[in-house]
Amino acid sequence: MRGIVIVAGGSGSRMGTALPKQYLDLCGEPIMVHTIKKFFDFDPEIEMVLVLPKSDLDRWEDIKKRFLPHAQIKVTTGGKTRFHSVKNGIQEIKNASLVGIHDAVRPLVSARTLEFCYSSAQKHRAAVPVFPMKSSLRTIDGEKSKALDRSTIFAVQTPQCFTKDLLDSAFEQEYHESFTDDATVIEKYGAEVFCVDGNEENIKITTPYDLQIAEVLINSGF
Repeated sequence: MRGIVIVAGGSGSRMGTALPKQYLDLCGEPIMVHTIKKFFDFDPEIEMVLVLPKSDLDRWEDIKKRFLPHAQIKVTTGGKTRFHSVKNGIQEIKNASLVGIHDAVRPLVSARTLEFCYSSAQKHRAAVPVFPMKSSLRTIDGEKSKALDRSTIFAVQTPQCFTKDLLDSAFEQEYHESFTDDATVIEKYGAEVFCVDGNEENIKITTPYDLQIAEVLINSGF
């Protein structure tokens, strides 16, 4: 059985709104509703846990009643960091043997990417979707800069998928500031992470420009 922990703890600071970005309207529905539906479309039996700030629980109940009245979704509250929020979510997964961790503001993940992530996690224990960089890249040190080989650099996406037993063990570690995503937790634990092809549309909506791109993609039928 597959499971998914959707983390919805973002703010609206970079979006320039008081409303946290996961609740912003995207073609008639909150961004996070599009995200949730992607996973139920992929696997109607998926075990889903949504991680929210405690202050957002009432808002979520209103959203669920309006847009997802029949969906089976467990809810838990977040912690002081993403690491602690994800850990809370993982603890609510009771039946799934493969578990993904996904950003609530990535509503454009494709079914192909989801299949790659879960099937690769089953084989390799840890799978992360990535997408190649298109831009030329440079590293800057003071007044000096140096070109980087972009063929070896990839943007990391979600869902990052793992076996449940590996997640349980890795998240027993103490929090470390190097934990920028779930894959870094797994690597710190000593396990290897397998990279799979993501999809270019799987952007993280954090700015008004991102929201405009998402609107165009959804209106085009993505």
